[in-house]
Amino acid sequence: MPLTTVGTAGGYAVAVSQPSDEGPFFHGTKADLHNGDLLTPGFRSNYRPDVVMNHIYFTALPSGAGLAAELAPGEAAPRVYVVEPTGAFEDDPNVTDTKFPGNPTRSYRSRSPLRVVGELSDWTRLTPEALQAWRERLAALPADERGEIIN
Repeated sequence: MPLTTVGTAGGYAVAVSQPSDEGPFFHGTKADLHNGDLLTPGFRSNYRPDVVMNHIYFTALPSGAGLAAELAPGEAAPRVYVVEPTGAFEDDPNVTDTKFPGNPTRSYRSRSPLRVVGELSDWTRLTPEALQAWRERLAALPADERGEIIN
């Protein structure tokens, strides 16, 4: 995977890996968004609400975005948006090589905004039982060292 220098820290060049995935990309949320809106980092994690995220997350799999939408806080309907990264992005280390080999979930993150370019209407919703199982799994994460978010 190629590396791109994005800045310096302590006199050393800082590089991030550039994924080869070209999308399309998706982001799941309960927010009511419109084409051209920008999604930015700085919001609480859907998976660990005590953590404010330094990145905005997205995936090339509609089902992954659908899961994020289902788990997002609030009572609004979950939605999956088609998004375009506006800057550099990298494999999400929370579900890739650091914890799992490769990037089977095609999950990414960026410090730059994502631009909404459409909404996906035909994604598969989780059953109530599957959604409850995910919520139970996530509720147990704070007690499990594998639940740490690489932020």
